[in-house]
Amino acid sequence: MSRNFLLKLPSKVCSTMAPNIINARFSTSPPKASALPRLPVPPLKITLDRYLRSIKPFVNAEELKVTENLAAKFGSAGGVGEKLQKLLDERAKNTENWLADWWLNTAYLEFRAPVVVFSNPGLVFPRKEISSVKEQLSNASQVIAAALDFKVKLDSNEIAQEKMGPHPLDMSQYFKVLGTCRIPAEKRDKLRLPNDKDPAKHIVVVHNNQFFKVNVYGNHGGPISQGQILGQLKDCIHDSQEVAPPVGILTSEHRDNWAKAHKILSQSPQNKAVLDAIETCLFLVCIDGPPSPDERAAPNQFTSAALKMTHGGGSRGNSANRWFDKTIQFVFGPDGEVGLTYEHSPAEGQPIAVMMDHIVNYCAQRHPQQPALRYAKPQILNFEVANEVSGMIEQAKINLDKLVEDLEMYSFAFTGYGKEYIKSQKLSPDSYVQMGIQYAFFRLHNVPGAHYESAATRRFIHGRTETIRSCSSESVKFAQTMLNGAASANEKAATLRNAIKAHKDYATLVICIPVKQTNKKILKNYGIPGSCRRRRGQTPFGPQTDRCRKRNRASRFVQGRCLHQEHPHAALHQPSCWSSRITHVLRTLGYGRLRMLLQPSQQRHDFRHFGAQLVPRNERPQIRRSSRRVFY
Repeated sequence: MSRNFLLKLPSKVCSTMAPNIINARFSTSPPKASALPRLPVPPLKITLDRYLRSIKPFVNAEELKVTENLAAKFGSAGGVGEKLQKLLDERAKNTENWLADWWLNTAYLEFRAPVVVFSNPGLVFPRKEISSVKEQLSNASQVIAAALDFKVKLDSNEIAQEKMGPHPLDMSQYFKVLGTCRIPAEKRDKLRLPNDKDPAKHIVVVHNNQFFKVNVYGNHGGPISQGQILGQLKDCIHDSQEVAPPVGILTSEHRDNWAKAHKILSQSPQNKAVLDAIETCLFLVCIDGPPSPDERAAPNQFTSAALKMTHGGGSRGNSANRWFDKTIQFVFGPDGEVGLTYEHSPAEGQPIAVMMDHIVNYCAQRHPQQPALRYAKPQILNFEVANEVSGMIEQAKINLDKLVEDLEMYSFAFTGYGKEYIKSQKLSPDSYVQMGIQYAFFRLHNVPGAHYESAATRRFIHGRTETIRSCSSESVKFAQTMLNGAASANEKAATLRNAIKAHKDYATLVICIPVKQTNKKILKNYGIPGSCRRRRGQTPFGPQTDRCRKRNRASRFVQGRCLHQEHPHAALHQPSCWSSRITHVLRTLGYGRLRMLLQPSQQRHDFRHFGAQLVPRNERPQIRRSSRRVFY
């Protein structure tokens, strides 16, 4: 799957790397979730030590001293921290996962910004050269058949049981990928999960903003053939030659705005039936029309496809040809672009990556012709659009176009080197990438980035991810040294190695906390939570200073994705991992300059941008420095 890439899009900096599948073994009887250990509550002292370590790069000496005193008071015997710790311990005893509900609600369902760009990742399949709508539909029918084959294997427990070392991982996310939908609500959204007693047998196809309910299971209970799927798609295209009202663009709105529109739409019985068909379908299939101006102006096919999967191009593109609340939406462009966008609430990237691998492998093989089955014809889903909703649609167009305009992206395949070279220098590939992101952010904003790196907790029941804070005093020193024109190459290399070692040591400490289980065995390598989202302008110990608030605003949503975490206990607790080589990177991460530090014998050019030797100056996109979000 090295050609596929995942685009996780925070507000300031994004990193794109190909998923790497965790070692897996097939099993017809995956372990019951109850057989997995529970997520432990970290000791209070460790939590406070980690907190102080993570905030140190962002405060001055006076602010640090004040925070240390507040933390000491908070963690003192009989203090507030001790009382809260007891409550956490009690919750952990009475729930399967003390963090799971809080994480789902706080990190996703209560997050009020649009899911587009801020939350929903986009993924791109290998491109197929096509020249007609017929080929576009044929390509779509093949992917649909592959996704249905994945669903059949999932239902029959034939999907590989993932393990870290000898330990099975929680597989529950796999059963929330197909058929789930996020439902807007004021203050906190809801998740509509698949109904096991009445499983969905249909998908929804969208073309020219027109939605169709398409049955993909025959009268015998199994999926229909690829040829029959193709026939269904042709019927949908034939019946949607005129562009319908862009109701789908409402799903790109601020969550409270979309919740109000959804409430008004639901008052109509006809709309309620349409919403039910969309929310319960297995997945959406988006047959797109001509690309948006932004996509046409993209510097290469990678970037054009990435923009299509991320936001669809805005009101002048295909953004209304979406339902961004649906967990899985397959997107098919007229020029051979294929990919998906997924709503992040129910699952992390790993189940999606496994499904993508299955689809790519399925499409690369020949399959015997299936017998024709009897099935229902596509059903058109027409919305009744009241005047009030029409006004909301127009405002949604304006808001989305601003967001699309504010997003700058440049994506390309980095082929200079990968993790094997980094390992040959006796460095951790994961930590190396994290320091590249830190340096890039510091160069752009002259302040350290509050950088987030995911660590998987699927070793535990209902586990998802936890936080590793990559910014450190050592990473700041490294960035400052790199920008110091008087510093020698040896000094820069030394600070790089020191920063990488500090990150690796910290990640190892986060992971290697022994916890005593009820069975009296010592289970090592448990993840330690990072800080949770907090109210704007607040820390756990008091209000932020203006200086801290400015830095937070400058570095919000900076998130890195890592390569294999190289520490002695990686087999038991592995961060979210991607490809065995760095295939797609931010241009600002420019690993070429870091490599020259490690091999001084190579030519030393002071490239203004990382990776400049791979991108000729006349091919680099112009960067608007005034934009709130700067992508390369």
